[in-house]
Amino acid sequence: MRIKSKIEGFDEWLFIEDLPDAYSPGSQLSEKHISIKRKSVKKLFYYQLSAGGLFLLHSNMQFNEPVRILAEVEGETITSQFIFYEGGTLPAKLPKKGVYGNNRHNIRYIPSSKRNYEVVPDVEYNYFLMVLSKEYYFHLIDRHALIHSAFVSAILEGKYTSLAAQDLAVTMEMKRVINDICECKKTGELKKFYTESKVLELLMLQLEQMQVNGDDTERTLIKTDDLDKLYQAKVLLDKDYVNPPTIRKLSRLISLNEFKLKQGFKAYYGTTVYGYITRLRMETAKKMILYEHKSVGEAAHAIGFKHQAHLTSAFKKYYGILPSEVKLTA
Repeated sequence: MRIKSKIEGFDEWLFIEDLPDAYSPGSQLSEKHISIKRKSVKKLFYYQLSAGGLFLLHSNMQFNEPVRILAEVEGETITSQFIFYEGGTLPAKLPKKGVYGNNRHNIRYIPSSKRNYEVVPDVEYNYFLMVLSKEYYFHLIDRHALIHSAFVSAILEGKYTSLAAQDLAVTMEMKRVINDICECKKTGELKKFYTESKVLELLMLQLEQMQVNGDDTERTLIKTDDLDKLYQAKVLLDKDYVNPPTIRKLSRLISLNEFKLKQGFKAYYGTTVYGYITRLRMETAKKMILYEHKSVGEAAHAIGFKHQAHLTSAFKKYYGILPSEVKLTA
């Protein structure tokens, strides 16, 4: 299969990659770091990695004027894409910010196609794309697995399809895995094995979120106004996870009943309200211990635990290691 992309009006392609359709475990890892400077470009950096049926692209871009990006696919691909927006004014055809919290993701089967995408000026786009050959995808996730049965049926019929009916919000766990992939310092075969394991982990997080209660029924039944309230809940938790409000108080703050808050939050953010608070606390504690050289006790106090032992227990349950071991594994 071949995938390529360019900015309309530019002579050169951003990338052209030929990947084997079959899963090739013995293939070598290829990496590129590219920066493009043009009058219309405020910034355009991207990192790409490919290996035997797998292509990863992490791009950061911002333009001074409207542009269109052309993308062509020759062959059959499974794509997993994550888009993050910062600043500027988004096109009206894009969903409201409140639904996604300025980010979104989906998994798609794309047979041979040519598409173009509008990129508006001043908006900063952070884009993470995973492209897998059909056989590579089925190497990672068995084609007979019930978790993606409807998706597989569309693939076998050669029909363009999205695994989720509508794009979903990117969770903190997904962001963590994306960062792990992009910041990996390993080399050679170790990096290849590590990357493949992270690709599988990211796909599993996506599938898990998409399969809440078995289908998309809950999401499609949530009203737009309620989606904005769920986003308000997320913003409140982001600001006050050290001393978070109870479910009852949170529901009052956003004017949404407790049932809709609990069910809707899990459907759109892939975790419960308390699970989300735990993620915020554990991520913060890890950063404090690893990068700020805080003691376990200091980190525990900073994220709202009264006793160091409470953090130790929660950290072990979340990461599988003790806080005191984090420096040894980072």
